[in-house]
Amino acid sequence: MSLRRGEERAPNPDGQMTLVEHLAELRMRIIRAGLAVLIGVVIVVLAWEWVFDVLTGPYADLCARRGADYCGDAYDPSTGDVKLNILDPVEGLATRLRVGFYGGIVLAAPVLLWQLWKFIVPALHKNEKKYALGFVLSSCLLFLLGGFIAFTTLERALEFLIDWAGEDVDQVFQVQAYIRLVTLMVVAFGVGFTIPVLLVFLQLLRVLSWRTLLKAWRYAIVGTFVLAAAITPSGDPISLLALSVPMVVLYLLSVLIGRIVQGKNPE
Repeated sequence: MSLRRGEERAPNPDGQMTLVEHLAELRMRIIRAGLAVLIGVVIVVLAWEWVFDVLTGPYADLCARRGADYCGDAYDPSTGDVKLNILDPVEGLATRLRVGFYGGIVLAAPVLLWQLWKFIVPALHKNEKKYALGFVLSSCLLFLLGGFIAFTTLERALEFLIDWAGEDVDQVFQVQAYIRLVTLMVVAFGVGFTIPVLLVFLQLLRVLSWRTLLKAWRYAIVGTFVLAAAITPSGDPISLLALSVPMVVLYLLSVLIGRIVQGKNPE
């Protein structure tokens, strides 16, 4: 039986949505999220000069601290700016669009999380709803914290890489390569910082116990350093320590949270 215009669909007595209603809800959430990302991309692209200065800030600070001769022709002491090079006519535009896309996702993150939250809430049980929002927000905050730490350690990482290249090697950084390094550093640190959230989630589901995690702390520390070395794109020890040490602290914090949630007898 079809509904005429102006009539309302009778609510499902079980309070559940049909497959068609789920798909319609998903489409609406995706459209809203896509529009938010598009607006963020436009903002980042329009503010490209400022964004580029922020991304190259660690390199410029390094050149200013070590002196003009350290970076050669790439650094302009009069303005404090650094210059990167392109080897392809389309590289500049492609880099701007790539940064715009990543920046758009960051700016639209609150909207994306809200749309995700509104979509999954109807499928959650009452006891699960009180944890879901906390997981989403904590994951977002930890990812941003990891990205911030990656950005603050980038200057020292660049210094290490430049020094180990040798004195007879001139610095000619390509735009695409430099932006890729910054992006991968931020993503690696962000993902690494969100792993403890997964551990807390598994403890809430009783898949893991805090006692098991505590007993495996030695393996966890070794595994953390190995994982940090694998996902850190620069490969320098400064970035390795900046990522692995906070990850170990967050691992122990996840064990403490599991102890609080599960109690003395998790099994």
